[in-house]
Amino acid sequence: MDTWAMSERCPCGTGLPYDECCGRAHSGTPAPTAEALMRSRYTAFTLGDVDYLTRTWHPDTRPADLTLDPDQRWTRLDILSTEAGTPFHTAGTVEFRAHYTRGGHRDSLHERSRFTRENGKWLYLDGDIRD
Repeated sequence: MDTWAMSERCPCGTGLPYDECCGRAHSGTPAPTAEALMRSRYTAFTLGDVDYLTRTWHPDTRPADLTLDPDQRWTRLDILSTEAGTPFHTAGTVEFRAHYTRGGHRDSLHERSRFTRENGKWLYLDGDIRD
């Protein structure tokens, strides 16, 4: 991982340093909420961390192969809403908009993601793409 990530603000938008935010999840501490997992997965996309994305994807819905587009650069995450997904729940949803650039063009992904908590760990289950 790049050394910038340890001291600079986390890409997920909390304003915290990476090592105090998503860096904890990336190094093995389970995300405490569905939103925290969503943020850590977004950060994994920005860093190209396919291993983390695979580990935090529910095995029932995880693709056999995950290849990230090297030309896609994630630039900002906006959390639009959350439902449940606290340490007291076993399911939760997070609606977000993730902004990116690709081929010199700006765009965004708007998704309502579903998460499940199994054995004390939140996992990404699936998502519905929104307009």
